[in-house]
Amino acid sequence: MSHAGKLLGMDEPAAAWVENAAGRSPFLVLCDHAGRRVPRALGDLGVPAGEMERHIAWDIGGHAVSTLLGQALDAVVIGQTYSRLVVDCNRAPGHAGSMPPVSDGTRIPGNEGLSDEARAARLGEVFWPYHAAITSELDRRLEADQPTVVLSMHSFTPVFGGVARPWEAGILHDRNPAFALLVGDGLRAAGFHVGDNEPYQLSDESDYTVPIHAEARSLPYVELEVRQDLIADGEGQQRWAALLADVLPAAWATFRQRGT
Repeated sequence: MSHAGKLLGMDEPAAAWVENAAGRSPFLVLCDHAGRRVPRALGDLGVPAGEMERHIAWDIGGHAVSTLLGQALDAVVIGQTYSRLVVDCNRAPGHAGSMPPVSDGTRIPGNEGLSDEARAARLGEVFWPYHAAITSELDRRLEADQPTVVLSMHSFTPVFGGVARPWEAGILHDRNPAFALLVGDGLRAAGFHVGDNEPYQLSDESDYTVPIHAEARSLPYVELEVRQDLIADGEGQQRWAALLADVLPAAWATFRQRGT
């Protein structure tokens, strides 16, 4: 439960949740856009309920696949409770997409004309606690000498801006691409069409979680995007979790053998 603040009430859940906290796997699974909850104080942000089912509010299937993968790998999983429309936890504070007034053509009235105080409350009670939870886990693992590979789990829409996206998954990377490239190779070997820094390019400007928590610590990582129609239901979620539970350890074994 959260502490009472200007945004979250005592009875509302904390921004970050942790599953399988005692997991011994080298993999740390992060899900920046797992939830679509909106703090009670913000009402519905002026967004119709149907729009909150869309990708603009959360990464469809991301939470379920992360949870299943955590169970399969015995991995710690950390996710975000609140919608990316409240504050996007994969965008740096001040980024245009942090609290967007418009998302994929949908107006977000509750994000229009936000005061500095309102922005600070969202950052202070949602954004920073989530990233503090990640930092705490990474510090604990370092102290325990537990190897760490960061998996940042996301999903993407099949069509964006009227253009179909052919990839079934994408592996994103920037400064330290070695592990991500091995994951891409594993998914291609399994018969999937995989984008390399597609449908998005990972960078310090576009992303926050991987640059801050993985690259800054020189940890191997992959930011993984799975097309949301493939993980929108339980069957697809189980299939992709099982696939990743094979591909990720194999990529890690190769990574270690090469001494990358």
